[in-house]
Amino acid sequence: MSQDVPTPVKNRLLASLPREEYERLVPYLETVSLEFKQELYQPNVPIEFVYFPLDGVCSLLSQTSQGQLIEVATVGNEGMVGLPVFLGAREIPGVSMVQVPGNALRMRAKDLQNQVSRDTSLHDVLLRYTQALFNFISQSALCNRVHSIEQRCCRWLLLTRDRVGGDQFPLTHEFLSQMLGVRRAGVTEVAARLQNAGFITYRYRKITILDRAGLEATSCECYELIKAEFDRLIGGNNIN
Repeated sequence: MSQDVPTPVKNRLLASLPREEYERLVPYLETVSLEFKQELYQPNVPIEFVYFPLDGVCSLLSQTSQGQLIEVATVGNEGMVGLPVFLGAREIPGVSMVQVPGNALRMRAKDLQNQVSRDTSLHDVLLRYTQALFNFISQSALCNRVHSIEQRCCRWLLLTRDRVGGDQFPLTHEFLSQMLGVRRAGVTEVAARLQNAGFITYRYRKITILDRAGLEATSCECYELIKAEFDRLIGGNNIN
């Protein structure tokens, strides 16, 4: 694989590794572009690659018997797409799809399995990430049950903004409604309210966050809880 790997490392999982361990992984990593709606793995198809996003955001989706896709979690620069490979699975019934295009570091699944023995820091980091992602999915399930569409939308926008590392990113109402599992009309109504409040603008299929504090005040507590758990379990940078 190409060793055209960026420094400093924008992916928090890789950045938390000791420098010597990260350098050991570099020959197995390559930088790739992630395109909007690109499927990184498909239901019950062997996972060929894992991805460490740098500035894009990917959705982890479950599929109904009617073919409807519902988001259960997102993965950005705090994590890795393809966690089932680390857990010993070759395939799963879910889908991973790019929701915000960007770049990622890609590794072959077989190389990850060869490099992640129990005595490595990578093994420890991925265990902690597994716990953080489990907490994320659990908190999201609670959020989807008890909080309003407006609160959930604010949580989603804030988490996406953190992963992208900027206040503007591409987004359509149709895609957001699919991610939240609600009707498009409901998302359109909420987006209009947030725009009228001066929190966001939505033009040319792009969202721009104007008032992050306003979004945080409107969001439920789930955003801060999810963010705090990733910060606690993933930690800071060792190699930047």
